[in-house]
Amino acid sequence: MAELETSDQGMPKVINFMASVLERVAETNDLSRRFSAQKISMFHGLTRPTISVESYLERIFKYANCSPSCFVVAYIYLDRFSQRQPLLPINSFNVHRLLITSVLVSAKFMDDIFYNNAYYAKVGGISTNEMNLLEVDFLFGIGFQLNVTPTTFHTYCSYLQTEMLLESPPMPMPMPMPSSSLKIGRNVNHQYCCINEDESTHQQHELAV
Repeated sequence: MAELETSDQGMPKVINFMASVLERVAETNDLSRRFSAQKISMFHGLTRPTISVESYLERIFKYANCSPSCFVVAYIYLDRFSQRQPLLPINSFNVHRLLITSVLVSAKFMDDIFYNNAYYAKVGGISTNEMNLLEVDFLFGIGFQLNVTPTTFHTYCSYLQTEMLLESPPMPMPMPMPSSSLKIGRNVNHQYCCINEDESTHQQHELAV
């Protein structure tokens, strides 16, 4: 599929598609924070990470070695999370932790070979303990709904491509050098909990904007 093809920079096009959509979603929800009730979760950082969403996705792809399909499935998981947790919309304070967690869960479900949580934590700039807690919280957040049908997969691929075509892509950011010193900031000291809600219908729509 075109969405999984490689760009001139050697990155799957889905990376650019996801970055474009998620950056717009985060910016929109940042503006709406003052007007709506939003819960604080363990995915929230105390400050906005300085690394862009696109550069963060590129870093994950470069060092996690997961398949391009994992990023599409990760986006599907993010959409399910947003549908089931409407009071925890994606914004610039939580998008990075949600991304690294969704890709981790997707890789474990999709790929035969994948890195452990400690490695993903290093790639994502967080501690191993935090990575473990985020994974559990995310799984409860999506109600452990991990299966993705071929029809759903292709629908989301088409959606990401359409959204990318509707808006000019952001300027690419420089790729960070591999380093264990990457930090995306401290997360909010939040007691572990997750809101359980009835399974929502799997209708295709933008991530809780």
